[in-house]
Amino acid sequence: MSKGYDFIIIGGGSAGSVLAGRLSEDPSAKVLLLEAGGSDRHPFYHLPAGFAKMTKGIGSWGWDTVPQRHMQGKVFRYTQAKVIGGGSAINAQIYTRGNAQDYDDWRQMGCEGWGYDDVLPYFRKAEDNETYDNEFHGKGGPLGVSEPRAPLPICEAYFEAAAELGIPRNLDINGEKQDGVCYYQLTQRHVRRSSAAMAYVAPNRHRKNLTVRLGAQVRRILVTAGRATGVEMLDGSVLTADREVILSSGAIGSPRLLQLSGIGPADDLAALGIKPALDQPQIGANLQDHLDLYCIAELSGPYSYDRYAKPHWAVLAGLQYIFGRKGPVASSLFETGGFWYADPDARSPDIQFHLGLGTGIEHGVVSMPQGGITLNSCYLRPRSRGSVRLQSDDPARAPLIDPNYLADPTDREMTIRGLKLTQEILAQAPLKNYILAQRLPGPDVRSDADYFNFICQHSKTSHHCAGTVRMGADAGAPVDPKLRFNGIKGLRVVDNSIMPTVISSNTNAAAIMIGEKAADMIKAEHGMVM
Repeated sequence: MSKGYDFIIIGGGSAGSVLAGRLSEDPSAKVLLLEAGGSDRHPFYHLPAGFAKMTKGIGSWGWDTVPQRHMQGKVFRYTQAKVIGGGSAINAQIYTRGNAQDYDDWRQMGCEGWGYDDVLPYFRKAEDNETYDNEFHGKGGPLGVSEPRAPLPICEAYFEAAAELGIPRNLDINGEKQDGVCYYQLTQRHVRRSSAAMAYVAPNRHRKNLTVRLGAQVRRILVTAGRATGVEMLDGSVLTADREVILSSGAIGSPRLLQLSGIGPADDLAALGIKPALDQPQIGANLQDHLDLYCIAELSGPYSYDRYAKPHWAVLAGLQYIFGRKGPVASSLFETGGFWYADPDARSPDIQFHLGLGTGIEHGVVSMPQGGITLNSCYLRPRSRGSVRLQSDDPARAPLIDPNYLADPTDREMTIRGLKLTQEILAQAPLKNYILAQRLPGPDVRSDADYFNFICQHSKTSHHCAGTVRMGADAGAPVDPKLRFNGIKGLRVVDNSIMPTVISSNTNAAAIMIGEKAADMIKAEHGMVM
């Protein structure tokens, strides 16, 4: 048995890395960060374009969803990070925070302290923004946030095409308004990925009170007399925490580990041979995700980065990056996009776009041999709810991940509207000099039934899962607004699983904000150095 830690953080992802960096600022607090994945030494984790390798297996658990019963049984590759830095180490580095109303909605649900005015200071605290220093953005924080370095002329044509449909240009979608098309800001510094691990852990590894263990998978959280006392590792060793065990394994990993620890729907756990420690039916429920659709257009010339897939062009791309920090290696490949409306009466934008400067970038997406672009869309406020459940008491077995996509008819309608809107943008005059033809959806896709069949063949996750250990003020909520686990002392959950509803954008910036806010709450509760 190993003693001596005040805090054990399970998961070195976006929020967990923030916690490790912030809690260890108090030299009297002994902090242990446990990450099941490995190091981020490989260049793909640091080069902006390395994202193209990530959804194809690098740094991932390799999990899939269960067949989606509302999508003709489609099974989705469900990339979940298995590397220090978590999602921030393998994502497309897009820095979006969601809409202000998302957080005000949380507060209206009873989550005091989580309105937009409450969380904005923590977004600003995290930022080292190279462009803005104002009421919405900060400088000097750990996280690098910068402008794209490698956009192509077709991006400007995309903005002009959107304007033809009345969609304006927005220079800062994290500022006063979210509406419009934009160059996304990116979690990069000096044209290299700024993951949460690089921002919060790497600079602080020298601290004597911070221990980081990689390849360290937790078997279960230990609960004694209603209190979390530590963790049991896969090898049977036990690590104890005198103050708190903090679970930060993400919207899939956190409910999975809780259930492996006997914390969850008691009947389901008992059926798998797991002794229930606490009957909490909502663990693993309320799963939300953005379903991502894509239009693919073949180009009439070399206007995207597709040609760099060829070996001799790839060599040139490497040289461009080494000597000028330019070219495709300097691009996240999805750094252009924006927000608009499928429902014109929506309270804020309900569709998000990502313009891919190539094709076949992500797993399962069609590529154009002659070169093309991909315009993704996702409906941002899905009503469908899914779940994360265990299929076995064996921690080596993948969980049963069921986003339950398109279970609600409204989701299906708005998703199709968003897809049609992407087609309209690509059909506008400013893009005609670039696009030879739209290839997906093809001309045979006309009716809503056709669109639905197309979606069942050509769609993917947006990697924005949330909600499976939701916070709330009601008796059924797994965690309270201070993220303390209801019914078990000394246990806190800090990651995107605590979101009552998924935010209206990419979710990584929010995970980092959650880590920052939780760190201050923990410090205040334990009288630590702030």
